[in-house]
Amino acid sequence: MIGDHASEKLEILPVHELPEFRPGDDLTGAIAAAAPWLRSGDVVVVTSKVVSKIEGMLIRVPDDPEERDAARRRLVLEESVSVIAAKNRTLITENKLGIVQAASGVDASNVDKGELALLPTDPDASALALRNGLRERLGVEVAVVITDTMGRTWRMGQTDAAIGASGLRVLHSYEGQVDGQGNELVVTEVAVADEVASAADLVKGKLGGVPVVVVRGMRIEDDGSTARTLVRPVEEDLFRLGTAEAIAAGRREAVLLRRSVRTFTDEPVDQEALERAIGVALTAPAPHHTRPVRFVHVRARRDALLAAMREQWIADLTADGWTPERIERRVKRGDLLYGATEIVLPFLVREGAHGYPDERRAAAEKTMFEIAGGAAVQGLLVALAAEGIGSCWVSSTIFCADVVRSVLDLPASWEPLGAVAVGHAADGAPVARPPADPGDRWVRR
Repeated sequence: MIGDHASEKLEILPVHELPEFRPGDDLTGAIAAAAPWLRSGDVVVVTSKVVSKIEGMLIRVPDDPEERDAARRRLVLEESVSVIAAKNRTLITENKLGIVQAASGVDASNVDKGELALLPTDPDASALALRNGLRERLGVEVAVVITDTMGRTWRMGQTDAAIGASGLRVLHSYEGQVDGQGNELVVTEVAVADEVASAADLVKGKLGGVPVVVVRGMRIEDDGSTARTLVRPVEEDLFRLGTAEAIAAGRREAVLLRRSVRTFTDEPVDQEALERAIGVALTAPAPHHTRPVRFVHVRARRDALLAAMREQWIADLTADGWTPERIERRVKRGDLLYGATEIVLPFLVREGAHGYPDERRAAAEKTMFEIAGGAAVQGLLVALAAEGIGSCWVSSTIFCADVVRSVLDLPASWEPLGAVAVGHAADGAPVARPPADPGDRWVRR
């Protein structure tokens, strides 16, 4: 069982008299010369900028501010795997190391004005090389942490974090241990390497010209882990999508979340969410800048409406010569509306429709308005799905238009476009389906 990661006392010691590093310089030799007092068990913390410089990760850029900024933005994209979020001129990216941070780690601080610094290509390997070099030069067994400055989600300000590590346990798990009150710890896992990086920055600072610090007094417990261990796998990250990606994914999946829900729970439907969905549906395209769609939220007259519709349905089927048993089985399909939490009826009103003397154009005008009504209905179904509310469109009101208008006291010009059952799905929240294979329904000419 691993014990507590905390130490009774720590010292944080700056390493002074280091040179201004340039590509090809001997970092190991410089640290060994400036800190011959290193001991086994120390943690040597080095800012990534120094490592980037000696490894030649400096990019020449124009002196002109606008051209320099354009070069910086280009490098940010080149060093990124994906853009997670963008705000104003700042990009939050996942860089080639798998680290999510601002600007892919591309940095203009503490370098010449004609240069930009990229992160080391393999900071874990750089940490191991420095650790091995200090062992050879000074005969000491130290750990090495390479740091970079990052912001944090949900928190203001930046801290230093480990992007490279060798020689210490970067994560300390307390799972299965018991605290002082007798509670078993289940998920507590401490990012030791990040804590070391932040502690060291209290001495390094940003303007003091101290790029190397020694943290003394820790139990480094080398387990072979590296800073790469600190990068959370995408599939485990609750916040893996940035704002831009989340919006894009929502746009792609909104329509695919819609499905026909036929059984509902007793959970009430948020009336504000329902009204928002109606508002979205009413943005559907319409002919001639008209407003041809109406939605009726049936509540007080619901029982009367459903009873009258059922009576008309039975009368129609009886006239068709159906037996009572067959009619009962068929009419049972209408129970869907009885079980819905809410019922919304869409109607088409042809206000503003153009009149034509010939049948061809008159029929086209009629179809045009019906398509607008269908677009509004689909908009409602999708908007409800986006709100996390289930729905199912049924055609029943179309077959008893006079009955519906009579019970609801509506004008004769209102044409029913079916009914929408609304509520929370009894079988859980819907999952986005994959798009259908168009097959022979996608025709090219």
